[in-house]
Amino acid sequence: MPFVSIILLLVAVLVIVAIFRAVRIVKQSTAIIVERLGRFQAAYGAGMHFLVPFIDRVRNIMDLREQVVSFPPQPVITSDNLVVSIDSVVYYQITDPMRATYEISNYLQAIEQLTVTTLRNVVGSMDLEQTLTSRDQINGQLRGVLDQATGRWGIRVNSVELKSIDPPASIQGSMEQQMRAERDRRAAILTAEGVKQSQILTAEGDKQSAILRAEGQAQSAILKAQGESRAILQVFDAIHRGNADPKLLAYQYLQTLPKIANGSSSKMWIVPTEFTAAFDGIAGALGANVTIQVIVFVVVTVALLAGLRPFLKGRIDRSAGDVRTNTDALIGKTGYVTEIVGERHGRIQFSGGEWSARTEGASIPVGAEVRVDRIDGATAVVSAVKPTQLAPTHPYADPAS
Repeated sequence: MPFVSIILLLVAVLVIVAIFRAVRIVKQSTAIIVERLGRFQAAYGAGMHFLVPFIDRVRNIMDLREQVVSFPPQPVITSDNLVVSIDSVVYYQITDPMRATYEISNYLQAIEQLTVTTLRNVVGSMDLEQTLTSRDQINGQLRGVLDQATGRWGIRVNSVELKSIDPPASIQGSMEQQMRAERDRRAAILTAEGVKQSQILTAEGDKQSAILRAEGQAQSAILKAQGESRAILQVFDAIHRGNADPKLLAYQYLQTLPKIANGSSSKMWIVPTEFTAAFDGIAGALGANVTIQVIVFVVVTVALLAGLRPFLKGRIDRSAGDVRTNTDALIGKTGYVTEIVGERHGRIQFSGGEWSARTEGASIPVGAEVRVDRIDGATAVVSAVKPTQLAPTHPYADPAS
């Protein structure tokens, strides 16, 4: 009895295990590869599937979603013999699980090696500048080559992206210097443009200011001239309305005449030819006859001259006080006698030349030193400095004396 129970228990366990192995539930976006007795049986998608226990087995479980794989940086040589480091990212998707399982042993490694070789072929035909600026072109060529090669493996390459392209450190320094120089050049251009625009605006402002200032000055001059013109017209109108006769004008003329002479800078003033006519007008205004007119003329003339005499005399004295003739400058100078000087004639030597001379005392011999006392016309009146002694060193001294 116990032996039968054990057998029944073992059978029950085997039945339970067989049931569990026969039923397989596949998740969404997943596929399983089933082999029967070592041969490919089927590729099952999402859902519940029944397998033959102990005969069918699952070879591989495939993820049908798009997958991303990043490859490490790879050294690549450009056409200008520069080594750049490029790392890439591949987006792929399994379209045929059976081919992906049986056509290639490791499709990830195959994709990586294919990406590296294709990348070296594409970048090797470009220089550094093209490599840095042609990422889209490189991505498109890589995707086309990889998609064509992986199609027979049941894999579709959707996209290939280059994460970074790193040139050598020395090239990076040169590129930074170039970019810095370019930025400095652009900054200098922008600064120059700003200064130019500022100077243009300043010049325009100065121009407008000068124009407005000139227009203001012109308008001011016009208004001033118009005002003076109106003032003159009003004066003339007032004179004509008042019917001013020559008598009144003559009286006003005489009142203005002293003001002309009172000027501090006036050195000369002129009595007009109408002076007597002005007095005639005044006398006529008094209604006098010719005799009275003459008396008035004489009295006014004398009074006017008496009033102006101190002023004119002061002007003349101040003007003549500073005048000094060249002959007055000779008074007090000394010289030597070249011809005996008597009361009527003689000649003396100055540093500037010879002069006619005479003396009012005893005759002065040749060689004596004399002093000029005064100038009488063209003759110098002299006197001996030392009457009893001659100048021994003078060239005109008499050796006998």
